[in-house]
Amino acid sequence: MPELDDRLRLLRRQARGWAAELRPYALDLDRDPDVVLRLLDAPAVTCAAHLQIPAAFNPTPLVLAGERFHLTAARERVVFCEEIARGDLGMMLALPGASMSGVLVAAIGDRAQQEWFYGRLLERPTWTFFALTEPGGGTDAAGLRTRATESADGSGWRLTGRKRYISNALRASVGVVFHRTGDGPLGLGAALVDTSSAGFTAVAVPTLGVRGAQLGALTLDAVPITDGQLLGRHLSPMRRGSWGWQRTFNLLRPTVAAMAVGLAQAACDYVREHRRALRPAERDALARTQGEIEGVRRLTRLAAVAVDSDSGSGHLASAAKLRATRLAADVSRWALRCFGPGARLDQPLLDKFARDAAALEFMEGTGNVQRLAVAAALDRGAFAGYPPGVDGPAVDR
Repeated sequence: MPELDDRLRLLRRQARGWAAELRPYALDLDRDPDVVLRLLDAPAVTCAAHLQIPAAFNPTPLVLAGERFHLTAARERVVFCEEIARGDLGMMLALPGASMSGVLVAAIGDRAQQEWFYGRLLERPTWTFFALTEPGGGTDAAGLRTRATESADGSGWRLTGRKRYISNALRASVGVVFHRTGDGPLGLGAALVDTSSAGFTAVAVPTLGVRGAQLGALTLDAVPITDGQLLGRHLSPMRRGSWGWQRTFNLLRPTVAAMAVGLAQAACDYVREHRRALRPAERDALARTQGEIEGVRRLTRLAAVAVDSDSGSGHLASAAKLRATRLAADVSRWALRCFGPGARLDQPLLDKFARDAAALEFMEGTGNVQRLAVAAALDRGAFAGYPPGVDGPAVDR
């Protein structure tokens, strides 16, 4: 496993402490997503709001023992997000900050767009949204139906379409909307959108899991945007479309994998803490489960190292996301079985873990999307030279 250096251990220790502070609110947040609004003075929430902002725009990063952290590198993100999700995945997703939108703005936004977006986040705790998924089409970029059409008077553009399953849709004040300006891959684009704009509406989508994320459905009814809100306007059509998006997803997928590892570890910890009198077979199962978690944690860290070295290298990120989401679902269900047939009623926190785990499958591309990416990488020999097991069980399962 890629070892954490002293700097990353500092970050892990701090994140672990914040996770412990947030865990007591997990079930309350599950019942009422607005609980997070009452935690804005909590250090974990206030600090998270200023993380994931590049150094050039962030005068107040997290400082621990003289080390500065911005959480823009994949290795920092996986360490931090694993620990917060180990406390509670719903709370991890409910925190304000740059989140997924910030990654895209950093990748393809110009200087003025970055200053505007990150400046908004520094003023006060701000939630952001990342609107890609559409009803009936999921996250398939080629199937996007949301359109940006130029105004008749040439004053700007109008966004029209629908999005669904958008995290923090009802809390957010700013975010990005993926759209088309034309047919084909060169017609793909993304725009910065203020949720107070005319024609923008968001309604809640009821869910069984990750209720803290307050998923929503967006309707865009000729929402006005200016040329300055079109991300990547200084780039070629390909680089502001699929090229930039792919690098964004390459960074985000190890992060989602780390969240899944954190949730799996939380479920394993729960069994260890609440089933002290384990039978020999159960002790063996617990040891095997912990071993599986360690293996996927290793893969996730390898994926983060690969993305930090080359933002275009996403095959390990896809493998990690695929394996970790399966792990979280398997471990949380196994943990429930350890407490018998009434576990979902008798162990509400563990029931929440299992419900939340199911949602990870749909973040940053479903399992089939990741399998296609891994298959393409195997075909071109991208996994050659990695340690034994990385291109075996980690991919196959």
